Amino acid sequence: MPNSTLQVLIRGGLVVGLLASIAHLLWEYTHGGVQSHHLLARPDLPGASNWWGLIILPILGWLASRNATRGAALNEGAATRSVSRCLGALLVGLVLSFSFAAGFESVATGTFLASLAVGLILPIYRAEYIFGFVLGMTFVLGAVLPTIAALVGAGISAIVHFVIRPIMARVFHAGRT
Repeated sequence: MPNSTLQVLIRGGLVVGLLASIAHLLWEYTHGGVQSHHLLARPDLPGASNWWGLIILPILGWLASRNATRGAALNEGAATRSVSRCLGALLVGLVLSFSFAAGFESVATGTFLASLAVGLILPIYRAEYIFGFVLGMTFVLGAVLPTIAALVGAGISAIVHFVIRPIMARVFHAGRT
């Protein structure tokens, strides 16, 4: 892939994140003001303003597209896989958002727990997954709380993939010899 194409792709994630954040904030601003969300939906806990999305989404988009372009430089199918990862996580984020907004907390909880279980198999610690998930949830919950949720899932997935799996592989290999 030519270097100029890589640069366009890298900037693309940043632009998508920035435009999504601006669209969300403009909509909120014109419909009663920019909201703040409290941890665990409890007003006695700290709140986070949706203005943080102007920083969070462009950074996540930039990281996701940067990882995609790095992979594309090494492997032709990597860009397609990165887009698929992002779209899959976007779908999960949208399902969570709409089920939460519609009052189906049990569906939202089940979807979130299922996504954590998927993280045991798939590397959801990758930036593409995190960006898609946060982007899908931003229009209902802002960017801060979904980012925290995504980082919890990403942390669990990273521990499984980088710590537990190698230990299990060594134990299995030692047992075979």
